[in-house]
Amino acid sequence: MRQRNHASSSGFTLIELMIAVAVLGLLTALALPAYQKQILKSHRTDAKAALLDLAAREERYRSTNQSYTNVGTALGYSSNFPISVPSSGNPTYTLIVNMVAGGGSFIATATPSGAQAGDNCGSYSITDTGVQSASQSNCW
Repeated sequence: MRQRNHASSSGFTLIELMIAVAVLGLLTALALPAYQKQILKSHRTDAKAALLDLAAREERYRSTNQSYTNVGTALGYSSNFPISVPSSGNPTYTLIVNMVAGGGSFIATATPSGAQAGDNCGSYSITDTGVQSASQSNCW
């Protein structure tokens, strides 16, 4: 019968554990900024979609009332402007509508708020003629 040597045991050494922790830290340092950048980008998409939806609501309103409005409830929203985007959870943009020429035209703007306030792209706008713009170039 053979005797086992109890001096060697299976498991991780301190060096192996420190290497694993270092690799995990490096992966986190590289992945976290990319993840946060994607989060900001997805919120921008929400703001653009909300502006396009608002412009469509304005056109429907104008087709029956011969003018645009800056009253959110008249457009089917649950409240008046400013309106938070998204409407539930943590808002990342605020929608407003500015009337031009006594209701003959409008400019709708989505301004970053909350966690999105530090976004480099800034605010987005759309007019009654469909002109889309952003406060920074190459963001729309």
